[in-house]
This record gives sequence, C-alpha cells and structure tokens, in this order.
Amino acid sequence: MPIHATQRRSIAILGAGRIGSALAFQLTRIGGHAVTVVARSGSVRLQQLERDRGVVSVQGERADVGIVTHFDEQAPYDLVIVTVLAHQAVPLLPALQRSAAKEILFMFNTFDPETLSDAIGVGRCTFGMPFLQADYDGEGRLAATIGAAGQKSLLGRQSLVDLFSAAGVPAAFEGDMPLWLRCHTPLCVAFQSVCSAGERRRGGCNWSEARAVAGGVKEAFALIRALGYRLYPTSKARLSRVPVWMLAGLLWGISRYRPFRELLASGRLEGRALTDAMLSAATGSKPVVRVARIAAMRPL
Repeated sequence: MPIHATQRRSIAILGAGRIGSALAFQLTRIGGHAVTVVARSGSVRLQQLERDRGVVSVQGERADVGIVTHFDEQAPYDLVIVTVLAHQAVPLLPALQRSAAKEILFMFNTFDPETLSDAIGVGRCTFGMPFLQADYDGEGRLAATIGAAGQKSLLGRQSLVDLFSAAGVPAAFEGDMPLWLRCHTPLCVAFQSVCSAGERRRGGCNWSEARAVAGGVKEAFALIRALGYRLYPTSKARLSRVPVWMLAGLLWGISRYRPFRELLASGRLEGRALTDAMLSAATGSKPVVRVARIAAMRPL
C-alpha cells in the first residue's frame, strides 16, 4: 500500500549512522511519524542514543525515537529504511524477506540492485539515494544540513517523495533508480578514492592518483555497457566521452576542497566494497574490460 505523507506511519530505520539518524530526526520531529532505529549492539552510537533517549541535534532539539538492537520481523512496519552500506545489507536480506513490513527502501549506493530486489520482491522493494550532509559532535549530537544549494534526495516512488518532503527532506522522483545507482557507483568510488588520498596528505591527491582513478571511471562505464546497460542519465553518457586528463583534473580539484574531501574520505570502506562489486561483475563480461584499471580506483 502506498505511503501517504499526511498519515502517521510506523517506520523502522536499519542503521543508526549519520544518514539514518538524520532521517530518523526529520521523520519523527517534522513528519510526526513513529520511528524505531535499529542500532548495532555494543556500539558507541547505541550508547549515545540510549543516553539521550532519542536523536538530539546540536541545537538541543530531541526526536523521541524507539531504540532497539534487533529488527523485529513480526512488526507490521509501514516502511523499513535500510541505510547501512550495500555489503552490510546483504546479511539482512533473509530477515527483511521474512518480515511483515509493507515497504522496504534501500537508501545507499549499489552496483547490484537486482540482488536486493530479487530477495525482497519488486512490489515491496524500492531504492533511493540520500543527498544530505550529517555528522555528530563529540557528544553524539546530530549536525545536519538538508536541502543546501537545492539538493534533493532521489527516490524511486512518488509516495516516498511526498513522505520525505513533508518531513523537511527535499526529494525528487527518479524513474529508474536501480540504473541510476549502478551508473553512479563509478563516480561515488572515484570521489571517495581521491578524497581519501587527499585527506592522507591534508591537501589533496596528486596528479598520478587522479589520473589513475579517472581511468578507472572510464573503464567502469565501459563495464556497465558490457553488462548490457545504457549509461544513465545522459550526463553520465557525456562524462564517459570526456578525455581522461579532463576528468582527472576535475577529481584533482575536488580533492582540494576541504569540506568535500573530509566528508567523502570517511566513505573509503564503502568505496572498497563497491570496487569489489564492480570487479566481481567484470568476471566473464563481454566484451572484456580492463579490470586492473577498475581495481586502481579502490580507496586505500
């Protein structure tokens, strides 16, 4: 059943990290929904949430959310939002498949969305990509920037766009979210890789690193085509035709913008997992792609 923005909904969020906490705060405090956050047992984040009895912002505002360490498969949630990383979501699939949840939203980058939708069922499964910035201070209080410069999170169902927008999270509908995510993966890894290299130097990546990552992006785009997919949206197709040196220059410059660099360098573990997913998909691809170039993108 579609979720309507004006109705109070029961929502579970798997993952109490920055994105999960920001969504929990907005959906509870602004949207008025009943939100339960599933946090990792024994984690520092769980201790912070239990101490504060919810998600607390740096301004001292508190969102009263439920806090648990295990996902209740029997609970008839209207919506489950999965905000852990793609490789961390795979072990959760059996529980999600068995669950009584009406709708499951995977909200992270993935190169293989079909594994998720096949497990859950296309009718109950949908995808999204959060475009917001969130972090904690030393006490675990949330600092979130949402909607800056017109940024909108992308969602594969209009009902979820309405739900998020009503909760103060600007969102837009994307008609082919799985393909969008697959084609975004090379850029996601590239940004994480050059920013991770730049953060190690406290100034930016070097030209050799930027050029190697740019070559990996081009090869990853070739992999997507070899797998039988088109590059989507058209901006990705145009980017695939840009010379390596030009793309390298873009990545080199991005790694020198400190706020962007610090934010994306924290995602290097995700970048490694996404690189491994692309390398796995490249096995036996026709035509054959140069896997060494894709491997060179892997954040260190």
